[in-house]
Amino acid sequence: MNKVSTPEKDTATVSARAYQAMVIKCVAYSNGRRVGDDIGIEHIGEAILRDNTFVWLGLREPNGALLDKIQAEFGLHDLAIEDTRSAHQRPKLEEYGDMLFLVVQTAQFYRNSVQLGETHVFVGPRFIVTVRHGTPLSFSKVRERCESMPESLAKGPGFALYALIDFIVDHYMPVVDGLQERFERLEEDVFKNRFNQQTLEKLYDLKRELLLLRGAAEPLLDICDELVRFHGNVIGPDVQFYFRDISDHVKRINHAIDGMREMLTAAMQAYLAMVTVGQNEVVKRLAGWGAILAVPTMVFSLYGMNFKNMPELDWPYGYHAVIGFLALACALLHGKLKKSGWL
Repeated sequence: MNKVSTPEKDTATVSARAYQAMVIKCVAYSNGRRVGDDIGIEHIGEAILRDNTFVWLGLREPNGALLDKIQAEFGLHDLAIEDTRSAHQRPKLEEYGDMLFLVVQTAQFYRNSVQLGETHVFVGPRFIVTVRHGTPLSFSKVRERCESMPESLAKGPGFALYALIDFIVDHYMPVVDGLQERFERLEEDVFKNRFNQQTLEKLYDLKRELLLLRGAAEPLLDICDELVRFHGNVIGPDVQFYFRDISDHVKRINHAIDGMREMLTAAMQAYLAMVTVGQNEVVKRLAGWGAILAVPTMVFSLYGMNFKNMPELDWPYGYHAVIGFLALACALLHGKLKKSGWL
């Protein structure tokens, strides 16, 4: 006998699948080592009360109801939750009591273009919550790396935050390399005189993507500097100096972006200058041919005045002489302009 599914069961199945898609991992760690399997959100409150234990929760595109549960379990601030609901935030670091709220932009080079996303991070003395928005970048490798270093993970959520930001920053460099390859191809088109509007549009698109990438990376300098000097109640002193390493990586990335932007600006100026030179060459050729055609135009207009008393009209060789004179004059003028580079 076939079982008939009810609307209530179908709704519950869809809700369970949606919930599973939003909650990636929820794991408790004690002294840097994983405690059992994944825990449910309803058991988070119990887990974080244990000694030397913190909870690491990963979310992806959570809905309002799930965010309400997370807020209740961790005691998150309303303003931070409001930012997480709306997303589209600039990179920043905010402090709410004994909790930190960070917004970091992720970047990936996909199909010859830059894709940006957002990651919101809540960090407290006993927990770290990551919320991914608009990015396919998975943080599973970050968790695996941390779990392979229990001595470091035992330092608490601060080390997990370091590993997460370091992972995001490491993905900036392949994006820079991809943009560099695009720039080299466009540069080749520019200096091979392949003048077309698409080349100029691609140069502007590349410049826009460089600005977007710099807008994602540059704020991390201030964020890392603040994490190194402050918030010792959340980021332990033995973890704070790790963020100096991230700051160094960001400086190198910004240096590479700035160098490419300068080269891109120079290439755009060279492109426009070469277009102008090409247009000037066309104008010179047109002016040269106009000068050549001015000679017969002047002579023909002279003989088109229809005066009766023109002595050349009665000369039997006048026509041939005029044609010969015009041919000789045009040939001499053409040779002169050709020698001077106008033709």
